Amino acid sequence: MATTADFRNGLVINFNDDLYSIVEFQHVKPGKGGAFVRTKLKNIKTGKVIPNTFNAGVKIDIQRVERRSYQFLYKDGTDYHFMNSENYEQTFIPESLIDSPQFLKEGATAEIVFHAETETALLCELPANVELKIVYTEPGERGNTATNTFKDATLETGAIVKVPLFINTDEVIKVDTRNGSYQERVKS
Repeated sequence: MATTADFRNGLVINFNDDLYSIVEFQHVKPGKGGAFVRTKLKNIKTGKVIPNTFNAGVKIDIQRVERRSYQFLYKDGTDYHFMNSENYEQTFIPESLIDSPQFLKEGATAEIVFHAETETALLCELPANVELKIVYTEPGERGNTATNTFKDATLETGAIVKVPLFINTDEVIKVDTRNGSYQERVKS
């Protein structure tokens, strides 16, 4: 068992029968009374950040999590099938554990976070940016780059994103997977 002296950013602990990652912490020693540790904890499954205060020296239960790189193979109903690139072992992940499933393309790599003791998948994270081809959008207007207006574009994965007016069908764009926004046009 560890104590609050072992706190560091990114450490995963078992708190209230759930897994939380320490986002930030601060040791506080007031002039009167005992020392304590003020923390911000992020729930691994939901992503919700909560504040919590621990008394100094309190025992905590450290959990080990591992990040492994997997390649996306195909979707089967609500399950997504992935393959480990090192040992070719296949696993499937429910759609609820994937942060942006609409941007997942066959053959793309993603990181799956596993709880080391139980070997259960906790979440699946896509890279921050992915390059996807536009399969349909309204015809673009040549030279219309000064205005800040957008139109809908359907990507090869079926996702719809807002793109500038000068982007056309069959172009490849870079999309931010965290918020689904257009980043830039990829030059071929």
